Amino acid sequence: MFMKKTCLTALLSFSILICNSQVRWAIFGGPQTTSTKYTINGQKQPTTPKYGFQLGAHLKAPFENNLYFSPAVFYSLKGYKVNFNQPSYPPDSLAIDNNTTIHSVELAALLQHDFNTRPDHFFVKFGPSLDIQISGKEKFNRSNRTSVEQDMVFSFTSYGRYGFNFLMQFGYETKNGLLLFAQYSHGIGNMNNADNGPGIWHRVVGISIGKYLNCKSGEK
Repeated sequence: MFMKKTCLTALLSFSILICNSQVRWAIFGGPQTTSTKYTINGQKQPTTPKYGFQLGAHLKAPFENNLYFSPAVFYSLKGYKVNFNQPSYPPDSLAIDNNTTIHSVELAALLQHDFNTRPDHFFVKFGPSLDIQISGKEKFNRSNRTSVEQDMVFSFTSYGRYGFNFLMQFGYETKNGLLLFAQYSHGIGNMNNADNGPGIWHRVVGISIGKYLNCKSGEK
């Protein structure tokens, strides 16, 4: 219910802002490398990155001088590979490793600063995001030489459905509405809900290309 209300609120906000003639909106997408900071009893576990992608839309609304409000909503394919040197639940008290693939939706409240007022310009964005884990798969091996492939369980005693991140982007916009940016996402919310379980924080680096769909040639 919370997820439905959050998504509905975000969509309504996007609709209201789009109706404002001063607001521009864009679609974007691109590849990303995803991993995690994974700790058990405070000890960092060895992880291996995986490849994913993001796809979504954002707005650019005037705020003050070269500062803009730029909320975004996007799909993000994440995951990680980790090897354990001590028991970890989740996924399983006998697991010696884990390989996850996670489908998520992020709602980001970002501020954008343009470095100048020319139509072609560099920009930087930063701000928090709410990460909603929609579904996930995990594959792991056990110390008893068995293997398991299963759906990830999101609950108050297993993986967390919601997480929080801090996003930063650096990019370039053109007078024709094209944009290119690099993004780093730093998880600040533990993805694990289980008592005495591991600490799991997303780490994502990606590059995206996009296009403003409601701007005229030469419009800033």
